[in-house]
Amino acid sequence: MSKAFDLLQNVEVERGAAVGPVPVNRVRPTVIGQEEITRLIQRVFRVPNAPRSVLFAGIDPGDGCTSVCAATAESLAATTPGSVCVVDANFRNPSLHKHFEVSNATGLADAIMQPGPIHSFAQNVAGTNLWVVPAGTVAAGAQGLLGTDAMRARMAELNQTFEHVLVDSPALNKSSDALVLGRLVDGVLMVLQSNTTRRETARTAIAGMRNANVNVLGAVLNKRTFPIPQNLYDRL
Repeated sequence: MSKAFDLLQNVEVERGAAVGPVPVNRVRPTVIGQEEITRLIQRVFRVPNAPRSVLFAGIDPGDGCTSVCAATAESLAATTPGSVCVVDANFRNPSLHKHFEVSNATGLADAIMQPGPIHSFAQNVAGTNLWVVPAGTVAAGAQGLLGTDAMRARMAELNQTFEHVLVDSPALNKSSDALVLGRLVDGVLMVLQSNTTRRETARTAIAGMRNANVNVLGAVLNKRTFPIPQNLYDRL
């Protein structure tokens, strides 16, 4: 069995787990339920040697990656005393600023190109320990910034500044951005569209990430919303 499949098994969530809902600071409609978000946080962020920086990557546009990433960040911030930062690295279709209703005048793209502490490019969600780094000023060719030394330095700074860093990325089937970003974080959570994502497509995406030396933590089924059990991955 591949290393990727072993990692996926580590974050398996059973339907019968006794996990209650967790109050969050902001109530927004999401594609997944609060109970499933809580389970996801427990299986990924509340385990020994848990990752501090996690990339959320859908396979196809519209898989709900941004909504899952944002909802996880909100709930994680509501249940941890440390600071949580959610970062919009989807320069092709930035949208986290809309979800959190913050300005997109400056953000990650600006941080890569300009000096200054990362906090100067982040915006605090009022009354919470949650911070948002929107995509910022995204010009033509900005995607090329993600693979630069400046981006690696900013990612290291984010890890030093915040206890948890959650990154929203473009869909795997549209660009190689998620593979580039996956090397800069502790692990990747794939977001799949229930009853839509094809088996072969998921298999190809996993293989591509493994070949790029990306650590796959697990997968979330959008609209079903629990990390995929091993028996399903055995059929991929």
